[in-house]
Amino acid sequence: MTNDISQLLRSFYPTFEHFCQNTLNKPPQQLEETLKRLWLPLAMQIASYRQAQSHTLIQGILGCQGTGKTTLAKILTLILGHLGYRTLSLSLDDLYKTYSDRLALQQQDPRFIWRGPPGTHDVQLGLQVLDRLRQPDSNSPIEIPRFDKSAWHGAGDRGTPEIVNGADIVLFEGWFVGVRPIDPASFDHPPPPINTFEDRKFAIDMNTRLQEYLPLWDKLDRLIILYPVDYRLSQQWRKDAEHQMIATGKTGMTDLQIEQFVEYFWKSLHPDLFIKPLLQDSQRVDLVIEINCDRSIGKVYRPGNPS
Repeated sequence: MTNDISQLLRSFYPTFEHFCQNTLNKPPQQLEETLKRLWLPLAMQIASYRQAQSHTLIQGILGCQGTGKTTLAKILTLILGHLGYRTLSLSLDDLYKTYSDRLALQQQDPRFIWRGPPGTHDVQLGLQVLDRLRQPDSNSPIEIPRFDKSAWHGAGDRGTPEIVNGADIVLFEGWFVGVRPIDPASFDHPPPPINTFEDRKFAIDMNTRLQEYLPLWDKLDRLIILYPVDYRLSQQWRKDAEHQMIATGKTGMTDLQIEQFVEYFWKSLHPDLFIKPLLQDSQRVDLVIEINCDRSIGKVYRPGNPS
């Protein structure tokens, strides 16, 4: 394996340099250790799982805001493409209901003030897309939905779909991909910011809505969790990402809006209640990647075995 990684490192490095400089705006030397320690071995592992089955591999990637889901999906797509696999990245965000549909949802239930929580996605669209990718018709291109977060002053809307002819591997990432309903008794003494009776009622209702997503999670072949050492770090990380998007000329949210936005996510599906238990779930989760305060990679381990 070590020799294979060394060979892959040499052949892939020019692409890696270009990716760091033009996509991440970072010197490649800053991320070289992550490439060798995590990205290359993980890509080779995913490739081996794909070789072992006859249909498209759907690899789930779960992580709260700012943990690097999009970056991981992008670099894995490049490496797997270098290895000869047609790899498609699909975000849970890409399955958001349209702007008009989310406005209608908000009129029905004013608690849906932001996109994000269970109920704001078109689950049937996701099932259709994954089924098409699993059983492609060579004569029929597949439309992959794409979401434009900058539309409607940051409220976002569905954009122009991407057209593909199939994929060997799908990297399906999102902030609650694979998250399942929990015992309602967990909300008897919930963590902050679930403070009020209304907060608890909202959290319980979101927990119930997770049932709608289970058929989508059942499509996953494997699941990786990106887990920060402190979930509260995601608020600053989200600000950083929004600042970068605004710097490219797109519209986005203010810092105050981001703070309210992230706390809203915590109120709907709190990381301590919904993600932390998965770290011990070896039946549904295959790998946990710990994210340090400086967003570097910490421990990488199998669920239930962090040592």
